[in-house]
Amino acid sequence: MSTSIRLKRFGSKKNASYRLVVIDSRSARDSRSIEEVGHYHPVEKDESKQVVLKEDRIKEWLSKGAQPSTTVKRILNKHNIFVDRTVQE
Repeated sequence: MSTSIRLKRFGSKKNASYRLVVIDSRSARDSRSIEEVGHYHPVEKDESKQVVLKEDRIKEWLSKGAQPSTTVKRILNKHNIFVDRTVQE
């Protein structure tokens, strides 16, 4: 099974929030996930509340071969969890 770490949308219209989830790469965006490893709320003013990550679980899934999406790579690079030089910030 090929897994990926990507964003899953929730929240109300025009006030989106996202969960960082580990999910089967063939599944739809809002389908059932394997594990929730954080959340991202882009409209939050306080940057400490904007992104909350479970670093140990993310590192474990990355070591197992989970591939992060482009947006998740940017978030992880910003928090020095997944250092990928090919992603533009």
